[in-house]
Amino acid sequence: MSNTLTLNGAVCTFTPGETILDVARRNHVDIPTLCHLKDTVPTGACRMCLVEVKGARALVASCAAPAGPGMEIETESQRVVRSRKMNLELLLASGSHDCLLCPASGDCTLQALAFRYGAGGTRFARRRPAHAPDASNPFLIRDFSKCILCGRCVQACKEVQVNGAIDYGYRGAATKIVTRNDLPLGQSDCVFCGECLQVCPVGAIALADARKKPRQCDMTAVRSTCAYCGVGCQVDLHVRDNVVHMVTGADAAPNHGSLCVKGRFGYEFIRSPERLTAPLVRRDGELVPATWEEALDVVAERLGQVKAQHGADAVGVLTSARCTNEENYLIQKFARAVVGTNNVDHCARL
Repeated sequence: MSNTLTLNGAVCTFTPGETILDVARRNHVDIPTLCHLKDTVPTGACRMCLVEVKGARALVASCAAPAGPGMEIETESQRVVRSRKMNLELLLASGSHDCLLCPASGDCTLQALAFRYGAGGTRFARRRPAHAPDASNPFLIRDFSKCILCGRCVQACKEVQVNGAIDYGYRGAATKIVTRNDLPLGQSDCVFCGECLQVCPVGAIALADARKKPRQCDMTAVRSTCAYCGVGCQVDLHVRDNVVHMVTGADAAPNHGSLCVKGRFGYEFIRSPERLTAPLVRRDGELVPATWEEALDVVAERLGQVKAQHGADAVGVLTSARCTNEENYLIQKFARAVVGTNNVDHCARL
């Protein structure tokens, strides 16, 4: 039998090993998910991606079910929609999902799906928070009352960052995401990379000062390159009124969304009053602001004078690990091909 299946009445091909969710996304069919995290082992925990497969006794979790030849799949049948709506109402009743005060409002997957399926959470009694928020981490605050136990933060910590600082703990209604020995996050094995913050689909993990910042949906994302090392991680700077309020990892090479603690949280220097905002040129013994054209002319003139008087090897070039690999390549090429010296060093040796 050929590797084809029927998805909402359309015949689609699949590659052995693909899940139903993989086939749907490749064919631009939207199946909602809460727990699914790209490039990790699917858990099927949230049950939002359930679909109806002809002949199956129960609804099937599309994120974990392998595609098979001849399958007839409905992604938005009445049975599927009814199941998703009830699931959403249970999740909304599981904690304090007060969207008006939540920093994730406007970027919350749970909120978006509740609106999509008209789930108001009125059929089930809301459960009182069983655990107080954890504010021990200097960058993050964990609000357990908003946690839906999707497990994305656990997968990100274990399988993406391979740090293993958090996992499921306790049982039944007392279940929560815990560190080793249930220590506060600030005293745990956490390396403060913030991967959990980026993958959380609700407001359970938020910036410690999120209430003092604009909501993410009210900011503009500007693509840039992290300058903390030469790897060249791609980042999105979330900007409002020409101020960077937040940094997230971009889903692009080489980091594919991941960042270290410096890349994600070390951006306050951008607004430092001590930063140079223009080149400085020494005139009459004083450093004064100049245009880039003036500064580059001075550099070219002085390098030419030194080379003419003392030879090219009187010039040395010091580069930086905070430049990209491409920039470091260019500076060594400038030194060797333009100036004519091999005196190139790097701050990593200092």
